[in-house]
Amino acid sequence: MFFRLDQSSKKDSSALHLCAYNGKNSGVLEKGLVSLNGALNSKVHEGIGIIDFFSGKKILITGATGFLAKVLVEKILRTIPEVDKIFLLIKARDKEAAMERLMNEIVGTELFKCLREKHGTSYERFVLAKLVPVVGNMRETNLGIKEDVANLIEKEVDVIINSAATTTFDERFDVALDINTRGAARIVNFAKKCKKLKLYVHVSTAYASRRSEGKIIEESFGKGHYVANSAGMIEAEIKLASEMIESSKENERDRNLKDLGMSRAQNYGWPNTYAFTKAMGEMVVEDTKGQLPVIILRPSIIESTLNEPFPGWIEGNRMMDPVMLLYGKGKLPGFFLSPEIALDVVPADIVVNSTLAAIAKHGGKESKLEDNNGSDDHVYQITSSVANPLITRHLLDLVYQHFNLNPCFDREGNPVQISAFKFFDFELIRRKSIEYFKYMANLYQPYTFFHGRFDNNKMAKLWECLSEEERKEFGFDVSSIDWKDYIVRKHFHGVRKHVMKETALK
Repeated sequence: MFFRLDQSSKKDSSALHLCAYNGKNSGVLEKGLVSLNGALNSKVHEGIGIIDFFSGKKILITGATGFLAKVLVEKILRTIPEVDKIFLLIKARDKEAAMERLMNEIVGTELFKCLREKHGTSYERFVLAKLVPVVGNMRETNLGIKEDVANLIEKEVDVIINSAATTTFDERFDVALDINTRGAARIVNFAKKCKKLKLYVHVSTAYASRRSEGKIIEESFGKGHYVANSAGMIEAEIKLASEMIESSKENERDRNLKDLGMSRAQNYGWPNTYAFTKAMGEMVVEDTKGQLPVIILRPSIIESTLNEPFPGWIEGNRMMDPVMLLYGKGKLPGFFLSPEIALDVVPADIVVNSTLAAIAKHGGKESKLEDNNGSDDHVYQITSSVANPLITRHLLDLVYQHFNLNPCFDREGNPVQISAFKFFDFELIRRKSIEYFKYMANLYQPYTFFHGRFDNNKMAKLWECLSEEERKEFGFDVSSIDWKDYIVRKHFHGVRKHVMKETALK
């Protein structure tokens, strides 16, 4: 059968509301952890020292108010309270406004309810002793950080995690270049001034690869891979964007810059502006890192949490969700999709746990020489389409099951009846659909007819290095995900509760 059955799917549904203080709801087997040859892996006993590495460390995180960064911050505070400080780069007019965003958009969110329950009345005192809001902007020199604050961070920070990005597929070309590409250059320059820095972590995307067929391995963009003169290419693209700004009328500028980004991306073989500018961001890191210890993480489509701190937490409509919600409301009978492709989805807590493990490995016990000798050992794809593929026809069957079990309601309060999801041919959609769906069809086509699968071999090797306790606390084995349990019982419950604010779900 396609779907795996693990112990988590047999638990009472009330388990969905439990806070995972110790990772025991991870669905990972606690015994019999053996390597592929049947012998107990000796590294399982030793582990890589995730908790030891982060204890007493100071971390700088960009994109701090974003979806992934919040899950990361919550996980660190909940499982490694011995961390010293987490500096959070927040775009704000001043430090008071940054503190307000910290309290409203991070500390006060439902994501942190387990920490809130754990610490009780001392919750705010605890988090404010650990979290330091830093006024900054990825689009400014030195990240827009005031000199005295920058000097402090440069003296003290041990790890920098850059998760800042604009993820809009057809973003204005100048904006995407400034954040995803030039922003990478700015933060590498900042990292080089940090005297104690043990590791710079660059969060990219699996779709930064130009390939769209076959197995896509974890290759670096270094040494002229894909583009021989990446620096020259990036300069040329920045110049094109600047010229477009100067030549466009104000009322046409947004549309022209969006069209320019998409056309330039497709000219080089990338599907959209987002993937293109993220790829160029990686090129910048590879070209300018010098002796800076670096790892590059490439998650695929990040969706709601699998288990931690509780199942189904999500913020904002992610990639696959808007279409599925329209289907569940009876407003869309189907969509343009190839029924046999593997949609590469990874729950947010899987991404966070693998990130922490990779940081501990490369910033801690392991030698960092291998990361700067031209190898690809510092590039990790956090993906599922090879290890545990979610085939679209199976996904849509599960979505159908979810909305049959928990139907949406129309304005009169009647349950919406849906039929099996229809797979439309891309050309048919383009000919017959209204303009909005033509736009959606063009935007999503590189993903909904994507025939590549992202290998996660290095993440699998990293998993083998964890101790049994680390596997329980920082589980990221994508092969253990029960997609039926996740899609039917967790993910769309989370989307409807946390994004759509529905209250009548079972």
